[in-house]
Amino acid sequence: MATEEPLLLHLFENTLDWVCIVDKQGWFKQVNPAVLKTLGYSWEELSSERVSARLHPEDNDVTAAVRVRLINNEPLINFQNRYVAKDGRIIWLQWTSVYMPEKELVFAIAKDITAQKELEIESENNLRKFKDLTAHFKNLAERDRQFFASELHEELGQLAAVLKMDLEWIGSLPLQLDDASQMRVRHGAATAQVLLNKIRKLSYSIDSSQIDVLGLDATLRSLSQEFSRMTGITCTYQGAFKEDNLSRVVKLDLLRISQDALAHVLRQEQATEVVFRVTHKKDTVELLVRNNGKVLSPNHQQGVELENMFRRVASINGEFVVKTKKDQGTSVSVRVKA
Repeated sequence: MATEEPLLLHLFENTLDWVCIVDKQGWFKQVNPAVLKTLGYSWEELSSERVSARLHPEDNDVTAAVRVRLINNEPLINFQNRYVAKDGRIIWLQWTSVYMPEKELVFAIAKDITAQKELEIESENNLRKFKDLTAHFKNLAERDRQFFASELHEELGQLAAVLKMDLEWIGSLPLQLDDASQMRVRHGAATAQVLLNKIRKLSYSIDSSQIDVLGLDATLRSLSQEFSRMTGITCTYQGAFKEDNLSRVVKLDLLRISQDALAHVLRQEQATEVVFRVTHKKDTVELLVRNNGKVLSPNHQQGVELENMFRRVASINGEFVVKTKKDQGTSVSVRVKA
């Protein structure tokens, strides 16, 4: 035992980790040199105040709560908090501590993780900037979409409607037109109707104002019905989510993802049924679009729709999964925080 004491003392004096003994009242009783060197205080300065005096103000409450559990014999493992050095530097520490009730002392070892935390904070800041930039560009894109939808509906749609009415009016006049001319008038009116329908469809597909008017659930149900009407593929929509808990940004993302997911169904061969479901579990919204079509080759699985969904889901830090089973169809699932 006697030979072990010099070794323990050597480790205590030379380890780069903090080694501290603190009494039940929260005063330092003993620390190794690493503590003094990191904080820049002398032992006299450090021992003249409670441990909490050196804590970062924002970490006082959480540290006090953890300390109560520690005194009640709950071991402390990998707890992180911040201390303020004498020169004002912020020191991040990760603690492992045990309470010795027979001596009413806390024995604690801490690693200085400041460099690691600074990298984490920098990464978080960069991620936040990236998300802000992504949101900015998405907002610009949506603004352009809304303008385009308005122009289609108010300008081109009105012109196509007027053209259709004029041609129908001409066709109703008692004019002595030959058969070819009459056929051209009827063909022009029919073409104007097709053009008008195309404009309405395109305007509807890019307009997001229906979210504000109808709500997301009704908008997705309408999208499902429109998909069935236009493609002849049975699309069953099931909505079971708390819409009030979703921000408009998340609602808009779910709408755009749904549009791309349904468009992707058209890349599958012999698809006759689609299940389109949106559910809410705790703080997560899950969107699932599953079809019974067949994928002839990997190239049929690629497409701008998957790329759009992947980018949009990544921009909101969600989960995106595509699964394909032979003769069982393809499913696209998305999970995002509400």
